[in-house]
Amino acid sequence: MAAPLDMEPSALSLELLPTDPLLLILSFLDYRDLMSCCCLSRRLNQLSTHDPLWKRHCKKYWLISEEEKSQRNQSWKDIFISTYSDLGRYIRYYATLKKAWDDLEKYLGQRCPRMIGSLKESVQEEDLDAVEAQIGCKLPDDYRCSFRIHNGQKLVVPGLMGSMALSNHYRSEDLLDIDTAAGGFQQRPGLKQCLPLTFCIHTGLSQYMALESVEGRNKYEIFYQCPDQMACNPSAIDMFITGTSYLEWFTSYVNKVVTGGYPIIRDQIFRYVHDKECVATTGDITVSVSTSFLPELSSVHPPHYFFTYRIRIEMSKDALPEKACQLDSRYWRITNAKGDVEEVQGPGVVGEFPIISPGRVYEYTSCTTFPTTSGYMEGYYTFHCLYYKDKFFNVTIPRFHMVCPTFKVSTARMETNDNEYAVDEDEDSTDTDDYEDRRRVLDIPAPSGRCPRHT
Repeated sequence: MAAPLDMEPSALSLELLPTDPLLLILSFLDYRDLMSCCCLSRRLNQLSTHDPLWKRHCKKYWLISEEEKSQRNQSWKDIFISTYSDLGRYIRYYATLKKAWDDLEKYLGQRCPRMIGSLKESVQEEDLDAVEAQIGCKLPDDYRCSFRIHNGQKLVVPGLMGSMALSNHYRSEDLLDIDTAAGGFQQRPGLKQCLPLTFCIHTGLSQYMALESVEGRNKYEIFYQCPDQMACNPSAIDMFITGTSYLEWFTSYVNKVVTGGYPIIRDQIFRYVHDKECVATTGDITVSVSTSFLPELSSVHPPHYFFTYRIRIEMSKDALPEKACQLDSRYWRITNAKGDVEEVQGPGVVGEFPIISPGRVYEYTSCTTFPTTSGYMEGYYTFHCLYYKDKFFNVTIPRFHMVCPTFKVSTARMETNDNEYAVDEDEDSTDTDDYEDRRRVLDIPAPSGRCPRHT
């Protein structure tokens, strides 16, 4: 007999819904919503404790592995809650920074194991709170989060944040621990409320993070200081910008290291940038170039931008033995951003006349300066064959560009009468013989030897 048409269907209760579809729905919820479900009903409270639901969140936010879970002997939910109670304020940053640190440790462990030994153990919340009380400024959460993973490194050489070396100049930056950074916190005019992130024992160079938006800086901006050499006011400090936040600054650096963007040379990270297009092959010889900007030898006022470049010359291992040759001379064509051209010729490179044979690699480092924020170089080497002494040939050096990072001019300069400054905008790039004079303009101690520019 058919049911009467006026009968109403029974109300659908959450208690009557099958478990599997509900668990599937809950698996799409974020941890906040999943926690909220615990308070809605007895059934949802029961389902939200299903341990596999928390596995995804533990891996996503805290990078907890199966092995670590088994060592801790806790459920996924308990692990999530206990970790959140300790690191919850950093949940936006923790996974990104933890992965960066893990990748860096793994990479350096295989290539620079002694650098790993310089890393310090993490600090606790009370340590970071004490530093904030000491300096009178709040630390950004991404910076605090990083130090909950590693408290920087010891003041050693080589530094974790990269090195640079010329014949008479060496820089290696350590990542400062929280106490050393707090000790270097600046309140003087020109660097008000700036916290050092790195330090070089040899040059005294640091990268700073602005903890407040003062003196023309954006809050949490990271920069190298660059004193205005033409100002009467000592607080006139220009800035070469290296990052907009600690998270961006640190993770972008780590990415360049672990992807091979920065080479490992003599157990150190060298901050040379290699453009894959800066490669030229002539016959069996390939020339490639990497470049780097040196803020500690540069100046915005007067305009003087210092770059170093590393050149690799390699002969194919498949070349015939009679292709062995020796470098005799070099030719450079140097162009700045104004289009001014300078040509330089000379014997050998850095005082040497390297012999190139099948499979052999020769590398050297040199430097150049520009009066403009960018420029490029190109040229060729002249070789002679060892088996045929009277046979000479040229090998192309690819064009490579050098660009200074974004910089900001000191607000002290903008607030001062322009008559106090005298800027020579027509200053040209320098050759080796003029280098020592230029360094005195920058008020940098003269080196023991000359910079091998264009050599």
